[in-house]
Amino acid sequence: MVNFPKIFVAGHRGMVGSAIVRRLLADGHPADRIITAAHQDLDLVEQADVRLFFEKERPDEVYLAAARVGGIYANNTYPADFIYDNLMIELNIIDAAFRTGVKKLLLLGSSCIYPKLADQPIKENALLTGPLEPTNEPYAIAKIAGIKLCESYNRQYGDSHNVDYRSVMPSNLYGIGDSYHPQNSHVIPALIRRFHEAKVTGASTVTLWGSGTPLREFLYVDDMAAASVHVMSLPYNDYKRLVPAGQTHINVGYGSDVSILEVATIIKGIIGFTGEIDLDSTKPDGTPRKLMDSEVARNLGWSPKISLEQGLRLAYEDFLSREKVAS
Repeated sequence: MVNFPKIFVAGHRGMVGSAIVRRLLADGHPADRIITAAHQDLDLVEQADVRLFFEKERPDEVYLAAARVGGIYANNTYPADFIYDNLMIELNIIDAAFRTGVKKLLLLGSSCIYPKLADQPIKENALLTGPLEPTNEPYAIAKIAGIKLCESYNRQYGDSHNVDYRSVMPSNLYGIGDSYHPQNSHVIPALIRRFHEAKVTGASTVTLWGSGTPLREFLYVDDMAAASVHVMSLPYNDYKRLVPAGQTHINVGYGSDVSILEVATIIKGIIGFTGEIDLDSTKPDGTPRKLMDSEVARNLGWSPKISLEQGLRLAYEDFLSREKVAS
């Protein structure tokens, strides 16, 4: 009889967390061995509540996918919320996990942890080698702190308590369960909503922020979930054979990038918008390029399965189904 671990997926209602739950279930993990908690039942920013939750539930493994996330507008508008909430979520969960004997934890991060002008493709050792992109610096600093928390707990308690906390840094994610908020969403969901509404209203143009030239690497969220479960399940010796000593974070990317204008053009075609694309060069571009080197993840046995166009079609179908439910 298989003894399945009790797994807590923090942030199970978010895009990444829900994809991890889907992946665990698809892999045969029993639903009653997956722990989740809605925000109204557990505020991850509150330390006492998180400690009580862990004392009660006693998970064996933790996927830390909970975070306050958003695009350039949200990061620029709510910097204090982004740094405070993300720091507190990571501090509370990682420490409560350790206090209750959790040996395995996986932190979900972001490619924004790397310097704005890092050499491309970005290797894991580029961390802390230069200034961050100012528009999302508070979020990035919180995620860097999460990586360093994992490293520090491993360093101090790896031998004495068999602590093995890992982290994965995805490229720009999109797909089922994304947020399509008119102002606070990331680039792909924002473009999907904008082109869809322009088509419905018969608008003649859709405006993009910036020059359209920044290059981004996009990864479908179910590919990210597969990578997360794969990295978490790797035996310690297999994992450490390819991950440098002391390092916990691994890049997880699609392997190639496209310009913002290119991805907008693909979305325009999928949705069937026949108007023009205007570029508002008065708005910020963000980092000029973010292509990650994911060689370590591939050497560990993972690779993406879903192409950009296929993923964008799936994302648009998800958007339409949720719009129908909302209406």
